[in-house]
Amino acid sequence: MRIGLIAPPWLPVPPPKYGGTEAVVDRLARGLVERGHEVVLFCTGDSTCPVPRAWVYEEAQRAQLGQVVAELRHVIAAYDALLDCDIVHDHSVVGPMYAARFPDLAVVTTAHGPLTGDLGDVYRAISPAVPIIAISHHQASTAGLVPIAAVIHHGIEPAAFPVGNGDGGYYGWLGRMASYKGAREAVLIAREAGVALRLAGKMQHADEVDYFHDEVEPLLGGDIEYIGEIGPEQRSAFLGGAIALLNPITWAEPFGLTMVEALACGTPVVSFPSGSAPEIVEDGVTGLLCRDIDEMVARLPEAAHLDRAACRKVVEGHFSADRMVDEHVVLYEELVSLRRGVPPADQTPAAGQI
Repeated sequence: MRIGLIAPPWLPVPPPKYGGTEAVVDRLARGLVERGHEVVLFCTGDSTCPVPRAWVYEEAQRAQLGQVVAELRHVIAAYDALLDCDIVHDHSVVGPMYAARFPDLAVVTTAHGPLTGDLGDVYRAISPAVPIIAISHHQASTAGLVPIAAVIHHGIEPAAFPVGNGDGGYYGWLGRMASYKGAREAVLIAREAGVALRLAGKMQHADEVDYFHDEVEPLLGGDIEYIGEIGPEQRSAFLGGAIALLNPITWAEPFGLTMVEALACGTPVVSFPSGSAPEIVEDGVTGLLCRDIDEMVARLPEAAHLDRAACRKVVEGHFSADRMVDEHVVLYEELVSLRRGVPPADQTPAAGQI
């Protein structure tokens, strides 16, 4: 197949540091090429993903993150460049709306954010024309009237995440410095439990900076340290050295890629049983799923005794990039066949299809 991939215009592919969607697109693009498919990735000109690429913006539009005009210009150019593809997999928000201009082109999109609230209204408008991939069963369960073509969990390349011994003497927190990512809660839990904590977080927007200075920074000191944003080269060492990943997120996250990265490094995950967490973490085996902060404080010592090999095994068994790519190929073939009015040769649905 000739497959077009559209990345959002906000970060290069792959991202130099933090960027879950762009990391997933990078792995998907390379995996499709490895399987013999012809891929064109529409991204930004500073991307380095080693597949054929096209772009309208020479550099990622970080300063304009979320602005509709920048994204719309990006997707208009993307569809112009990808009209000769068998299928286009659009990872932007605006793009699937624009795709309605091309009724003969097979298009699919991944919902990287919630299927509720404002985005729920957007995906309801998109769904009659563009099939939607959910990234967790929990996310799909919130879709309401939005039909879901398949549930495909994100995957990573285990070889890129060496297993660590957890001998750094600290718990880790990794994420974007948004209030719902739980950095403040992680500090409070570590303080109450009397353990060392290192926070590695991205701060790009004013609200993230304000949250850090107002809610997190005053609590730092002693064994609680903020080490800044870290890139791929530092991430494995950081996660592998941690006793556990402390991940007290306060929202129903559609998919927690950071949790999978920690497990790949052999590091158990301590989180709340909300969103996708129960699909990634098995309580008492690969981490701890606690009802509230008090339970998390009380159970935190258990994390040091969990089997790090079991954590790694679950990633190799289900959360690998190979599995993710294979499931996308099955869905692509089905959608292309349906668009052409030809029954698919293999009726086996993509894993997780509902």
